[in-house]
Amino acid sequence: MVSQIKHFIDGKLVAGHDARTAPVFNPATGEQTGEVGLATAAEVSAAVEAARAAAESWSDTPSLRRARILNRFLRIVEDRIDELAAVITSEHGKTLSDARGEIQRGLEVVEFAVGAPQLLKGEVSENVGTRVDSYGVRQPLGVVVGITPFNFPVMVPMWMFPVALACGNTFVLKPSEQDPSASLLIAQWLAEAGLPAGVFNVVHGDKEAVDALLLHPDVEAVSFVGSTPIARYIYSTATSTGKRCQALGGAKNHMVVMPDADLDQAVDALMGAAYGSAGERCMAISVAVPIGEKTADALVSKLEPKIRALKVGSGFNVESEMGPLVTRQHLEKVRGYVDSGVEEGAKLVVDGRDFRSNEGGYFIGGSLFDHVTTGMKIYKEEIFGPVLAVVRAPDYAHAARMINDNEYGNGTAIFTQNGDVAREFAHRIRVGMVGINVPIPVPVAFHSFGGWKASLFGDHSMHGPEGIRFYTRLKTITSRWPTSIAQGPEFVMPTMK
Repeated sequence: MVSQIKHFIDGKLVAGHDARTAPVFNPATGEQTGEVGLATAAEVSAAVEAARAAAESWSDTPSLRRARILNRFLRIVEDRIDELAAVITSEHGKTLSDARGEIQRGLEVVEFAVGAPQLLKGEVSENVGTRVDSYGVRQPLGVVVGITPFNFPVMVPMWMFPVALACGNTFVLKPSEQDPSASLLIAQWLAEAGLPAGVFNVVHGDKEAVDALLLHPDVEAVSFVGSTPIARYIYSTATSTGKRCQALGGAKNHMVVMPDADLDQAVDALMGAAYGSAGERCMAISVAVPIGEKTADALVSKLEPKIRALKVGSGFNVESEMGPLVTRQHLEKVRGYVDSGVEEGAKLVVDGRDFRSNEGGYFIGGSLFDHVTTGMKIYKEEIFGPVLAVVRAPDYAHAARMINDNEYGNGTAIFTQNGDVAREFAHRIRVGMVGINVPIPVPVAFHSFGGWKASLFGDHSMHGPEGIRFYTRLKTITSRWPTSIAQGPEFVMPTMK
């Protein structure tokens, strides 16, 4: 049976009124399980208006009360994590264990946001002049929007809305139409936790809904995670109308393997970082850079049998290590990249196109390319699938230069036992998130997430201290009371005396 997936506006599930819909599939079987309405500009306006109407009351709610609601929501999700994970797996395809991990990383941001009363404390200076005090406070922006991708239908929204709500903003979420159902559970559980109607809203849709949000005059800020071309569009459109914007784009993450690295540890790290979640992660390692021919030969020889032995299957199968890709279109796109690598002369050591599943669905096995060069398409473009490219480097300097010259600067890692090399890498590499013997260096919630170069458009990263700054604006007040005010007007530049 195909379910009808609704919007969530002003505290209620609302059916779309437009004839435009999009199918939602189970990636493991290829069967359609849902149909989601694609919001019109009018439906987007209804969600923004609900958020605008709730904004003043919510911003005036003491931060401690806002934090308590988020804390109740945290407990609800912890109690029902398996229910939410099953929804992720059924629409995205990732394994249940990976889905639970995604939720847990999202909940860490909720835990961070529960500390809002501490995080929103201002600064006070007494007697900056005679009987003159000055203090700064951070106040909410108003209505803010999150536009999120298919690969993390829970974690990425949780990078945004807990901090936004804790700071006193109201929120409109536009999740991916490919796996939209998790967002509705989040909305209903927030309401159950005590969040007032209109403070959190969900509208589903495509470019029409996105443009309506970007251009709406009552929207103050936009957060986005997705591909670089769309991030550029989101950022330029939002900022052209005076909105604050943080837009996270694509990635091409390298992992350097030094000759002194523990090779077994490096191989295990690459297996999880390249093939976990079928490579559909913006922090996935898609390029391995072994230093020296001996290191490269040993790395490839150890990787090959492990990739061939990957257990690929339905995310609901507890033995599966990798699930399907999200859609048939994405499956064909990833296959096309493997075709391209072969055509351009890279050595295809393991061909994931050979994988066959009895379950139907959008499955592909892990692929491994060796002798990839920086001019090849499979090196230059983000594949977003289980394809690992090995680019051999003669020395550390060559590898570092390759990473620094790359268009993207999201994440990178180095595996080494040499502290001097590791420090040099961390200090000089032009990438936003760096791992030292850590393959996927996603910061914990009380630090901030964001890349450099074409991986981030805007001045602020997500969650952590950067998230607090993004979702608030600074106000500085200077006060002096009547008994201390000098008589008569002053026509010179005011100074503190």
